[in-house]
Amino acid sequence: MAENLLKGKLGIITGALDENSIAWKTALKAHEHGAKFVLTNAPIAMRMGAIKELAEQCNTIIIPADATSLEDIEKLYAEAKEYLGGNFDFLLHSIGMSPNIRKGRSYGDLNYDWMNKSYDVSAISFHKMMHVAEKMDIMNEWGSIMALSYIAAQRVYPFYTDMADAKALLESIARGYGYRLGKMKKIRVNTISQSPTKTTAGTGIGGFDAFYNFADKMSPLGNAPAEACADYIVTMFSDLTRYVTMQNLFHDGGYSTTGISEELMDQFKDI
Repeated sequence: MAENLLKGKLGIITGALDENSIAWKTALKAHEHGAKFVLTNAPIAMRMGAIKELAEQCNTIIIPADATSLEDIEKLYAEAKEYLGGNFDFLLHSIGMSPNIRKGRSYGDLNYDWMNKSYDVSAISFHKMMHVAEKMDIMNEWGSIMALSYIAAQRVYPFYTDMADAKALLESIARGYGYRLGKMKKIRVNTISQSPTKTTAGTGIGGFDAFYNFADKMSPLGNAPAEACADYIVTMFSDLTRYVTMQNLFHDGGYSTTGISEELMDQFKDI
């Protein structure tokens, strides 16, 4: 690509499961823009996906790691630094999972052990990644750390159950560590609240198709596709956004600030 927004930058991209995932598309975009990075995912997720194909396309390696394990994260960072030849300029946290949603448990009937698992995998792992990065002093000054969130962190979406709480925690962690790392090394930390996206994780939520269509009609620009989100993440990794930090950034075609659309009003005219 002519832009080369990430030329010379090094980093880690987590959570690329298949070609529909935002992390997968971000890896392809980052590669196009000149970045060098390592891919990582949990061993069980690697068995489910096709991440080896992505590694070949991006001319990189995969380092398996459980993001809930401090020891795994330390090993990931050490091996990635050795492979890349330096400290990191960017990290992408694209990790989320709710056993309660998978098992169809309603918000009033949650399994609390599963709930804690949701928090650990989907949010606390983000804290752990930054904690280890600070401890190992592995991020360069003016680096960028991103995580994927969702508007359910701030508004009620009944079908999102305990993942809504996990995303709220994720966004809070981004603010807390954004302040800390910003003061220490000018590192910025942000989350992106993306439109409903037809990824493996998204389509696993009950009622997803109906809500996807609703959001598309509500948004003046329509739902933002995963590839456009990847473009946005690349911009956030670049030097063009050096002074953006501690923000939850809506990338949703205008959905988050639209009260109601004419298309939806038309559906209720004759009721």
